[in-house]
Order: sequence, then C-alpha cells, then structure tokens
Amino acid sequence: MVKRTWFFSILFICSLIGGAGCTEKTAKDKTIEGNVTKPQKKPDKQPLEEPKKEEEPKPIVIHVLDPNTKDIIKSFLPVDMGFGTDNETYKKEIEKWAKGLARGTDQSPGFDQRMILDKIDANGQIIKGKPKIILEESELVEKVMEASAVGGDIELPLYMTESGYNQEDMAQLGEVAIASFTTRFNSSVVGRSKNIELSAEAINNIIVGTGDVFSFNLTVGPSNSAHGYQIAKEIVNKKLVDGVGGGICQTSSTLFNAVDQLGVSYVEKHHHSLSVGYVSPGRDATVSYGGPDFQFKNTTGVPFLIKTIYGNGTLKIEVRTSLVYQKIFKKGN
Repeated sequence: MVKRTWFFSILFICSLIGGAGCTEKTAKDKTIEGNVTKPQKKPDKQPLEEPKKEEEPKPIVIHVLDPNTKDIIKSFLPVDMGFGTDNETYKKEIEKWAKGLARGTDQSPGFDQRMILDKIDANGQIIKGKPKIILEESELVEKVMEASAVGGDIELPLYMTESGYNQEDMAQLGEVAIASFTTRFNSSVVGRSKNIELSAEAINNIIVGTGDVFSFNLTVGPSNSAHGYQIAKEIVNKKLVDGVGGGICQTSSTLFNAVDQLGVSYVEKHHHSLSVGYVSPGRDATVSYGGPDFQFKNTTGVPFLIKTIYGNGTLKIEVRTSLVYQKIFKKGN
C-alpha cells in the first residue's frame, strides 16, 4: 500500500513538471511566432534639402515724381549712366537733364512758368492769372546724387509764388494815382490806332503785387490777325515796314514812362533801332511777341493797378493804388 502511494506521488510530480515545460514552450513559441509574423516598420526617408540659392541683388532704380500728381516723370538706373565709375560725368548728365526739365526743350515745355498777373474785369471781379513756378535745378541734382547709391522715389523741388497782394485790398487799389504818362497818335491811321487800343485794353486793370514781375508780351499775348490786330507801320532793322500789330510799342513805351516814375526794377527793356515820335529819344520800350519784351519788377513795397485810358488820338496810362498804400509807397529800389 505504501509503495503504491509513493508511485502515484512520483507520477503526479512528473506530470506537473511535464505540464510546466509545455506551458513555457508554448509561451516561447508565441514570442518567436510574433517576431516572425510582425515585421518591423522601416523609418520614413527624410527628403534631401535643396541647396539655398543666393538672391541676386536688385538693381538700384530712381523714380522722379511730380509732387502734385505723384506721376513718374522719369525712371533711370544710375549705374547705367556711369554712377560709381565716373560720378563727375554722371553728375553733368543729371544737370543737363534737370535744365531741360526746368526750362523746356524743343520737344516739351519746361516746368518753369512765369507769373501771369491777375486782372479786374468790367464787373469788378478778379480774373485769376497763374502763379510763378520754379523748378530748382541744383536742388534736384543734389537729390538725385544722394539717391543714386540707394535708389527710391524723389519729388521734383517745385516752388510756387502767388501774386503779392491781398484780395480784400483789391477794391481800393484804384483810389489814387501815384504816376501817369500820356502819348499821342494819329487816330486817322486806323490800323495803328486799333493795335494801340487792343494792346492797351490787354494791360488795363492788371494788378501788380509786391515783388511781382510784369511781362508785356506775356500779358498782351500774340499781336496777330487771329487776335484782331491789323497791318500798320513798324520799325524793323532801322526801317519802317508794314506788319501786323504795328503800334503796340507805343503802348509799351507809354507804360514804361509811367512806371519809371515809381523807381521799379527792370528785368528786360530794349530800344527801337530808330527814334520814335511819341516819346523822347531813349524813352521808348520796343516789344515783339516771341522776341524783345518789356519786363519790370514791382519794388515799390506796395501793390498797384495799371489803368489805361484810350481816347481820340491819346493814350494815358496811370498807376494807381489805395490811399492806405500810398502812405507807405516808396520810390526807388
């Protein structure tokens, strides 16, 4: 009985050992099986970085703008014009360009504009002229030279000057005459008389402000048949010849003798090549549209009005101002 019990004990122990061995093997088999059936995931390939390209430097460009409209007047590359290699030649080219831009060329008008003075019409209302505009060439050249190294936008240095009078004083400018002069002509010479009349009317009631420059040619305009002027005798190269507008020099000469009493400053004045009979020798002022002009600057310190009185064979020109301004009027420069 004891032997049988021992035998079964040994048999039971062996069965436990055998079962444990099978269990371990099964677990190992599962691990191996897992490693075989589940392949490892390969890492993603990283994209190759392209080498960075060096950016080419942008060309230096200058844009010249109209300060009023902001339109581009001109664009250019300084390096193409010699900047950086021959700055002296480059500057001369800019100076030449600035001069043409200011004063105009055969192809285009310049930015510089002479003042067209205001005028009082028959109803006492002001007919506006135009201000004086100057393009400062040296300042423009300096701006371009400074910008040539870096580029960018620059504006034209335009300077505007309005007429030197206050509109509220306009109504009193005719109060008192501070100078006048009268010349005579033969009223039976119809063409010449008409030309004197038209040119006198053109300068009548012109307001000349303090510091303003009066231009006869600019104020009167073309003395041609399209503007009503007629054929009359005029002096050309020391000869009396027929020409449209003959006689307007009597108007300009009469005006000269009137304003000369004020001590104004003369900008431009020319004599005829022959003596004229309506003023003393040397007291004339010849004019021709597109040619000789009569210009003066108002240096009296006060604004004044040019008044013309055309009559039967006479032309009288007065310079008038207000009573207030008469007290501070100064004769001479």
